[in-house]
Order: sequence, then structure tokens, then C-alpha cells
Amino acid sequence: MTVFYLVQHAEKERLPGDPGLTKLGRQQAAMTANWLQRTGVHAIVSSPLRRARETASFIATSTGLRVQEDARLRERMSWDGTQPLDSFLADWATSVKDRNFMPVSGDSSHAAAERMRACLVNLAGEPGPIVIVTHGGVTVDLLRTLIGDLAVPAELMQNGVPSCAITTLDHLSVVSIASVAHLE
Repeated sequence: MTVFYLVQHAEKERLPGDPGLTKLGRQQAAMTANWLQRTGVHAIVSSPLRRARETASFIATSTGLRVQEDARLRERMSWDGTQPLDSFLADWATSVKDRNFMPVSGDSSHAAAERMRACLVNLAGEPGPIVIVTHGGVTVDLLRTLIGDLAVPAELMQNGVPSCAITTLDHLSVVSIASVAHLE
């Protein structure tokens, strides 16, 4: 079975569109890269969104591996500024409560979880461990699908996944959720 390290991207700039990392985010990404370098990682796959790609680039530099991009790892919804922020946040909240809700921009929670799960299934035959750099919403969507809503920590459901937190899977079995110990 392949071990996957699902890495939440580092802290991003608070801007619409496709923002990059903050100064703190770059520090978080470097610390995460140092920890992952010691795990014997064999591959890095990233969401194509800038904040994830920038996080993945730190890991690539530390491990000497090339980053592969996969659109299935993108966030469920991303605010691009064309929709009023209040409306976007309302859609996000509705999509958390109703996993079948189709927001104005993005995917339903069920659809996002399924595309991420399909990515992991496709990668499962590859030698691991594999680092997957992605986003909090889609990671929580996947966890809700794999272990059920009641098993997902309430803090993640309410506040999201912390920057650079690592969720570890053994194939599709959850080993640990949103660990930030490597940042301490």
C-alpha cells in the first residue's frame, strides 16, 4: 500500500484569485519540506493553484524531486473576486452543510472528494511515500467521505485545516489527521 502525506498549502496571502504565500507561509513550507525530506518521499503531486505549487516547490528543493501537477487536487471553491465575498462565504457554508450543493463557482463537497479520491487511487500503485500538496476544503471533503462526518475533528469542520498540516493515509486508510507537530 502507498503512504500519502496530504499537505495543506502554507499560509497564503489574503487576496482573491490565485494568491501566493506570505512570508510566514514560506517559513512553514520550508519546515514542512525539511520534515518530509526525512521520510523517504518518492514523488510530489500538487494542485495547480499557486499557493499549493509554491508549497510543493519547497518540498521539491529539499527532496530533489520534480513536482507533478494534478487538477483533481484543486480546492472545492476558490474566491476569484467576481462574486461578492459575503456570497462566496455563504456558498461555502452551505456546501459544508449540504455535500450535494453546487456553489456558483466550484464543486460540491461530494464531487471534490470523489475527484481527490480518484487521484489517490490512480497513484496508489506508485512507490511511496507520496506527498500530495492540496487544500483544506477538499482534504476535509475527502476525510468526510473516507471516515464519515462524525469522525472528522469538529475544529477542521469549523475552522479548516491549519497551514502546512499533514494528514497521513495508508492507501485510503486514515493514519493521522492535520498534524502540525513538524512546525513546532
